[in-house]
Amino acid sequence: MPRMGFPDRTTTGYADRRHAGRVLAQRMTGLELVDPVVLGLARGGVPVAAEVARMLQAPLRVCVARKIGAPSQPELAVGAVTADGPPSYDQQLVRSFNLDERTLEAACERERAEARRRERLFQRGEPLPLAGRDVVLVDDGLATGATARAAVRMLRGSAPRSVVLAVPVGAPDAVTALRAEADVVVCVLQPVGFAAVGQWYRDFNATTDEEIFEILRALDQP
Repeated sequence: MPRMGFPDRTTTGYADRRHAGRVLAQRMTGLELVDPVVLGLARGGVPVAAEVARMLQAPLRVCVARKIGAPSQPELAVGAVTADGPPSYDQQLVRSFNLDERTLEAACERERAEARRRERLFQRGEPLPLAGRDVVLVDDGLATGATARAAVRMLRGSAPRSVVLAVPVGAPDAVTALRAEADVVVCVLQPVGFAAVGQWYRDFNATTDEEIFEILRALDQP
C-alpha cells in the first residue's frame, strides 16, 4: 500500500471522542483494506477507534503505549514504550535534557511493565494474528507522536500487510514525522495553531477503564 496523507479540510473541532471517531471513519471509506484489525491506543484512542471499527466492520482490540517522561518534567514525553518491542525516543529532546537511553532505562522498564499490565487487563480472548492484515492504529490525537511512533514500530514486528495510523487531529510536525513510520496516515485536522489535543474537543474528559470495557462489550468482541 502506498504512503499517503489526507489534507486538512475541516477547521472546527469535535464534540467528543465518539464524534471525532465518526468523522475520522468517514475519511477512511476510500481505503482498500485487507482483513483489517482496528487497534485503539488506550485510553483515549479507544472510543475513537470503536467508531472506525464499526464502519470497517472490523474487530477492535486495545493497544497500550506508555510515555517515558523527562525526569524534571514527567508530563513531557521524551519517548514511549509498548508492552513489547523497543522503546522509541525523541533524540532531540533526550539531548536537550542531557540524558541518554541508559539514564532512562529504569523509567522505560517501569512503563513497559505498566503497558503489559494494561494489555492483560483489556485483553479479550486470544490475541488476534496480525500477519498479512491491514492494521489500523487509532488515537484521539497526535501531540509529539511519541506513543504512536512506539506502537507503530511494535506492530511492524507482527508482519502486517500495512500499518495505517488514523487520528482526528494532530500537530503538523508530528503528522509529518509519523508518515515516515506508518504506511498510511489519516489525519482530519492539522491546525497551524496546534497547542494540545484537548483544545480540539469540547468534551475531553479522561477515558476510564470502565468505559473501555463497555465499548468492548458493546462491540461483542470475543
